[in-house]
Amino acid sequence: MKTSGKLFLASSIGAVTLAASTAFALAEQASLSISIKDHRFQPAEIHAPANTPITLVVKNLDSTPEEFESKTLRVEKLVAGNGTITMQIRPLAIGRYRFFGDYHEDTAEGYLVIE
Repeated sequence: MKTSGKLFLASSIGAVTLAASTAFALAEQASLSISIKDHRFQPAEIHAPANTPITLVVKNLDSTPEEFESKTLRVEKLVAGNGTITMQIRPLAIGRYRFFGDYHEDTAEGYLVIE
């Protein structure tokens, strides 16, 4: 085999490997959605697999803003009234992670359960 043929074969194998690992990584991401209505999270408990990156979408159905906050998740994001945010959460170990609405902590509370 000529050098250019070997180079083509090696680059083709590398491209296939990269595509396969990218597809695997995308398949291993959890997507979750919650909403805020009447200053409460719905659902108040969400579940995701351990050691998996998470995309979390928070939709505020109230007309007033709310701040999605979690000390254990290390996140603090403002959600405008009638607005939506999307955030990425790092892979987490098994456990129960509290989140709350900073403006209405007495009613806006929930948990991300990692199993």
